[in-house]
Amino acid sequence: MIFETIKLALQAIRRNALRSFLTLLGIVIGVGAVIAMVTIGNGTTAKVEQEMAKLGTNLLFVIPGQLGPRRTSAEAKPFTGQDVIALKEQLRNVEAVAPASSTSKTVIYGSESRTATIVGTDNDYFTTQARELSSGRQFLNSELRGGQAVCLIGETVREELFGSLDPIGAKIRVDKISCEVIGLLTVKGQSGFGQDQDDLVMMPIRTFQRRIAGNSDVGRIYVSASDKSYSAKVQSDIEWLLRERRKISANKDDDFAVADTQQIVATQTATTTMLTALLGAVAGVSLLVGGIGIMNIMLVSVTERTREIGIRLAIGATENQVLMQFLVEAVVLALVGGVAGVILGLGLAGGAAMTMKIPFVLDQQIVLLAFGFSALVGVVFGYFPARRAAHLNPIEALRHE
Repeated sequence: MIFETIKLALQAIRRNALRSFLTLLGIVIGVGAVIAMVTIGNGTTAKVEQEMAKLGTNLLFVIPGQLGPRRTSAEAKPFTGQDVIALKEQLRNVEAVAPASSTSKTVIYGSESRTATIVGTDNDYFTTQARELSSGRQFLNSELRGGQAVCLIGETVREELFGSLDPIGAKIRVDKISCEVIGLLTVKGQSGFGQDQDDLVMMPIRTFQRRIAGNSDVGRIYVSASDKSYSAKVQSDIEWLLRERRKISANKDDDFAVADTQQIVATQTATTTMLTALLGAVAGVSLLVGGIGIMNIMLVSVTERTREIGIRLAIGATENQVLMQFLVEAVVLALVGGVAGVILGLGLAGGAAMTMKIPFVLDQQIVLLAFGFSALVGVVFGYFPARRAAHLNPIEALRHE
């Protein structure tokens, strides 16, 4: 009986193919949008986690001011070289402590130029940021102490300024100073925040302070714990030591912030998860619109087929059989739209993943949920037209023109 009902439903849908297709669009777009938005959101979250994992789970960031929407780093007292030395000498269970100050400046070689990120730091930066050299060497101790005009460059800077030439030993102009290239950093790609990590010029922190910044400030400090199990203890020690050095009384808040990669990952994951849920909910509204479209078209179908319904009732069809016929039509429409929507959503998500260079993270639950919701939409919005058809008076239906 059910197979016969489905067969009749498919015949009715094929009789009005164009109208049925237009009715399906709401469901197709709704299901496709939900699956695409959630899959892209999950991929973005996974990308952030991957990028932060490259830095390790034992990295801590120390910055002046506070993190979050009320961040006051511009007003907070910057760190000094003595703060860095104190952290290096007094912290335990630490693998490396790297000072870092950065700005954007024009870098010139011959007739080529580009604006790149200039970072002043020392060799501990390689450990804390998991960076390596593809050629050349790191800074010598004499270059770090004397603030020599030497630098290391990222792949983007090399490609833009040197093309196929070997940059090692060449002189580039960074802002107003001439700087010898002593090393080339390995390719690292974009960060989870969309920044090109290879558009970089590194130089000794003293060179940066004297020749670029014009002050002795340290913008931030990277601390790499020897193991992730020590991260909480190291973070506590950093806070205690910096409060003492910055003479912060017991009743005052810190004028600096210490955060580890796990906290940053948790914050970013929470943000992307919330945005994914919001986008999924907005996309889900189109499913309701599609359901209303199904109800509208089924009401039209009932009106057009009133005489047919009267004949069926007159020759012995029960109200339940008529109700089931029209309800199955609505559900079949919704399910066909659901299948097409799943295919569309996965296709869009796959294309976006390749374009945005993020992982394709398929959530089977959201696929089943979107598909199941499309079937529910067919039942809910198809019931009223089906009920109306089942309750038609056979005599009045037969008189209908």
